[in-house]
Amino acid sequence: MSKVYILGGTQTDFERNWKKEGKGMVALLKEAMTDGLEKAGLTFDDVRKLNVGNRVACFVGNFIAEKYADQGHLGAFLTEVDSAFYGVPSARYEAACASSSVAIDAAATKIKLGDYDVAIVVGWELMKTVDSQIGGDFLGRAAYYEKEGKGIDFPFPKLFGRLADETLKKYPELDEKRYMDALAKISVINYSNAKRNPLAQTRKWFMNYEQASTRGTETNMLVGGKLALSDCSQVTDGAAVVVLCSENFLQECGIERKPIIKGFGHRTAPVLFDKKMEDNESGPYTLPWTRQAVLDAYKRSGLTVGDIDVFETHDCFTSSEYAAISAFGLTDPGKEYEAVESGLIAFDGKKPINPSGGLIGCGHPVGASGARMFLDLYKQVTGTAGGYQVEGVKNGIMLNIGGSATTNYVFIIGQED
Repeated sequence: MSKVYILGGTQTDFERNWKKEGKGMVALLKEAMTDGLEKAGLTFDDVRKLNVGNRVACFVGNFIAEKYADQGHLGAFLTEVDSAFYGVPSARYEAACASSSVAIDAAATKIKLGDYDVAIVVGWELMKTVDSQIGGDFLGRAAYYEKEGKGIDFPFPKLFGRLADETLKKYPELDEKRYMDALAKISVINYSNAKRNPLAQTRKWFMNYEQASTRGTETNMLVGGKLALSDCSQVTDGAAVVVLCSENFLQECGIERKPIIKGFGHRTAPVLFDKKMEDNESGPYTLPWTRQAVLDAYKRSGLTVGDIDVFETHDCFTSSEYAAISAFGLTDPGKEYEAVESGLIAFDGKKPINPSGGLIGCGHPVGASGARMFLDLYKQVTGTAGGYQVEGVKNGIMLNIGGSATTNYVFIIGQED
């Protein structure tokens, strides 16, 4: 199969509230697609020309616009962006918080098979159309709603609070204070990184160690078990666009040296959280299928964790980032705190995680997060991340999960050897 190259893309400003601006889905898509194509070096006329030869397709990642925006059939709405998309194959892909990663996977597969030369991926979500409690109920559909979401206020903080409990249970030698301290430091790292990112939702917010480590207060309320507000990702409006292409298209256009997708992993764990925990009893990892998705990506790429210079991970809660540390192979399972305490994953560490700010700092428009992480790896590998650029990046890896680590997607992006 042929290589898949990345031409570029864009992210909207995750600080924005589109409802307050009086704008909706079509306005979001118009802005994101126009800017995304420009950043990738394409125009709407280019899309028209490619479509004549059936060489371009679009892939839309979104979780639950049927609730947030009262709209389905989302793939078709790119025709509302510009007439260039009339006739262009386009469809919506969904896997909860990993929706745009599924879209990227489908897009990359079509290019590998030679079906298309250009694939345009847009992930988006408008989440500020309702209050937080109603939104929390909507998000409960990413779990087993009838059993884990229905009638439960803010089900996902509770599920990832349980992940914190299960982590302590699985590793009895892990001191609870040390674990909770590591979670607080993870939060601080992400908020600090977000201040470097001009598109991050929390770039103007305040967070320090004292705030993050003092839970159960008026300013840092507990939201799920041991987890407090400082441990949570954000409710966010936004979109991210990435454009992929074939080697044939790259050569045809005389474009030099673009990053490629070097490897991927995709594994699905049991939907119910209880069954996930039963599933992990025989092995060392709290989330074994998350770890397997990472191993699959390493195997397909021919790389190891030693070859990875930067990491983007799904820190929907600090407890999920903590579990990702060993899933990436940065420490042994149960020893993730070592990577936090040593500064390994800090912005200036040897293996920085979420220089963008992650979901906690940058924001988490659910259907856009996978594409946003993918785009940030592209920026790091091409040296175009600006104030949050990590020096000397050749390869980067991302982990995007859907539900309570039910869908697990991993991509490795890097420059060709």
